[in-house]
Amino acid sequence: MVDNTAAKDPDDWTTGDEPMTGAQASYLGTLAREAGEEPPPEDLTKAEASRRIDELQEKTGRGA
Repeated sequence: MVDNTAAKDPDDWTTGDEPMTGAQASYLGTLAREAGEEPPPEDLTKAEASRRIDELQEKTGRGA
């Protein structure tokens, strides 16, 4: 089990408002397909992508 208590909130990231990375976009696409959802918009920030990844991991069971 992963302990996320030490993880910094994406809203506090100094680079959180930069565009999401290619790796985030790719992983979000995979998670969205597995969850039966539409792919995420391409203009997400790093912080938004991180939060969406967390949501989809929970939905797909990948975050367990």
